[in-house]
Amino acid sequence: MSTNKIPKSIATRLNQDTINWQTLLEETINYFNCSTGTLHFLKPDTSILELKAQKGIPDFLIPKVSAIPIGKGMAGIAAERMKPVEMCNLQTDESGVARPAAKETKVEGSLAAPLTHNGKLFGTIGIAKPVPYDFTEEEILSLMQIGDAICQKIS
Repeated sequence: MSTNKIPKSIATRLNQDTINWQTLLEETINYFNCSTGTLHFLKPDTSILELKAQKGIPDFLIPKVSAIPIGKGMAGIAAERMKPVEMCNLQTDESGVARPAAKETKVEGSLAAPLTHNGKLFGTIGIAKPVPYDFTEEEILSLMQIGDAICQKIS
């Protein structure tokens, strides 16, 4: 993937020798005008996504999002499918993709993308807005490219 969809501020962070994942996630959240986000890395030799950074997740939900099995919730399904999972309004979703506790985040427009590079899964990144929102194809592509760049740093 080309890096033309990665904002300069995020590309600069990714080019640093030591990456502050919290700051990188917060810049990504801000770039998409979101309020909430998570960054999970795949625990080696398991099917568990481990929380690396988060913003806007209520404290009481941290235990539930700290370790997510592949296939569970938006992040787990994005990892399982190796494709982005989007929801216009997580609060009214009845598809079963979002876990019941996810509604407690109070977010609505949500996007979870797998962190993949060369067909290998490294984790997931998720962003969300406090209002109903359909992410554009360009926004989805941009988040996927940010994810690809993250993978190149953690591989």
